[in-house]
Amino acid sequence: MIQPTFLGMLGTNEIIIILVIVLLLFGGRKIPELMRGLGKGVREFNDAKSNVKKEIEESASDVKNSVKE
Repeated sequence: MIQPTFLGMLGTNEIIIILVIVLLLFGGRKIPELMRGLGKGVREFNDAKSNVKKEIEESASDVKNSVKE
């Protein structure tokens, strides 16, 4: 079963056109700010994901410890 991805459907020409449109809409000065914001958002998402994973592992170990006792 083949699942097409969004970027898999786009060719080089389409990606270049999209990048040119983004450059025209936001200008050269705004793009670094947008990328910084995107990086912060990804970092916060990964931090939250690791916190949830840690909490699940802690609660699982607490359940194991209470069952042993």
